[in-house]
Amino acid sequence: MSLAVETADDRRERALVALAAKPDGVVEAIAASAEVTAAEILDILPQGAAVVAAREAFADIWTDMTTWGEVLFIVHTDDIVLEAEGSLPQGSEGHGWFNIHGDSPIGGHIRKENCASITFVDRPFHGRRSCSVWFMNEKGAPMFKVFVRRDEQRELIADQLARFEALRDSYRT
Repeated sequence: MSLAVETADDRRERALVALAAKPDGVVEAIAASAEVTAAEILDILPQGAAVVAAREAFADIWTDMTTWGEVLFIVHTDDIVLEAEGSLPQGSEGHGWFNIHGDSPIGGHIRKENCASITFVDRPFHGRRSCSVWFMNEKGAPMFKVFVRRDEQRELIADQLARFEALRDSYRT
């Protein structure tokens, strides 16, 4: 009796098939259907759709995003998609956490050392352009995401979009 050994090529092929079936769907759902990680789906997006920054850029990226005004902050797990709109507070490190507190509904404590990378994602989502910054953990899952908000016409807010693009472009290789 031989046991099949899964290869990276097998995982990539499943991811490509799942992404092709729903190219503008929820990344986590696409990943689940292919039995791969969200990071593996982000890795196969068309060129330029996902720009990765090193974990060492965490504080610099966070600090830049504190100037964007109100953003959409999302934590997506198997059990909940939690959305909060607000400005990102400045963060400070202490007791092993990146602590965020301020005059915003967004606050708490982030285990910064669990961040493996930060990915700038610019892709269609349900037929509309979506731009976000994903803080990824070592397991290939998003810890949390920060999205460029939309205006009353459901268009990306121009100033935030320009800030997103400038920050993302500073990490292109």
